[in-house]
Amino acid sequence: MTSTSPTSLATRLRNLVIVFVAIALSIAIFLGLRTETGSASLAAMAEAAVPLEVALGNEKPSLMEFYADWCLSCQAMAGDLESLKQEYGDRVNFVMLNVDNTKWLPEMLKYQVDGIPHFVFLNGQGEAIATTIGEQPRTIFAANLDALIVEKPLPYSQNRGQMSEVELPTAADESGINPRSHGS
Repeated sequence: MTSTSPTSLATRLRNLVIVFVAIALSIAIFLGLRTETGSASLAAMAEAAVPLEVALGNEKPSLMEFYADWCLSCQAMAGDLESLKQEYGDRVNFVMLNVDNTKWLPEMLKYQVDGIPHFVFLNGQGEAIATTIGEQPRTIFAANLDALIVEKPLPYSQNRGQMSEVELPTAADESGINPRSHGS
């Protein structure tokens, strides 16, 4: 029978600990990859969302979300919005527009998106009736969706009301003064 030196025993013990730590980390990484992250969840939700063109033409009210995969607030709200879609999706269009896609730049300008998540509530005719910006509790969204469906004022929103469109001049007017020259 051979005797084991204290150094050899310490080396074996250290190697055994390393193996257990490696196994635990491998399991954690495996389970972490299998669990959807907020970003992956947002991508899946966007894929399943109603296209904007469809929402504007099907005469159902819509909740339009401007989001980004990297937005922590967007990720935090993803679960609540998915459950709201399950509950209200037969009566409300859920539209998602990624601000990182330049295709949506005209909509971002139209709805004055300067922070995300930015939500626009549209009536059945596709007219914006209210907006909310930033992280919102599920109960607030549910109350707003309930009101949207029955065409009542939304209880939790930043109402903008009726607005007149302003056309910005792009050339000199009849007086020959270009309004963009600032009098110079």
